[in-house]
Amino acid sequence: MNLAKMYGAQSPQTITKDKNPNRVLGGLKGAGVNSFTMLGEDEQEKQIPTYAYVQALEEKIRRLEQTMLEQDKHIRKMRNDQRMDRQTAERTFNR
Repeated sequence: MNLAKMYGAQSPQTITKDKNPNRVLGGLKGAGVNSFTMLGEDEQEKQIPTYAYVQALEEKIRRLEQTMLEQDKHIRKMRNDQRMDRQTAERTFNR
């Protein structure tokens, strides 16, 4: 065993930002940091979302939009495949 290797300084680990936005939002809500209360000039309390909470919501929306676009591509491809199959069947059986 090499003590320098075990206890020596190591290169910093790269942090991946591939976090699930649902878990991030759940963690923020659980920690109670999804918003803070501020007293306005009219002496009314206002709930203001934190920057991290808004970013997590935006990330969740981006992922949902990406999933929706991928599903739309699959649906268009399936419809096109069905159309091609129908045309091929018509040509084959109508001879």
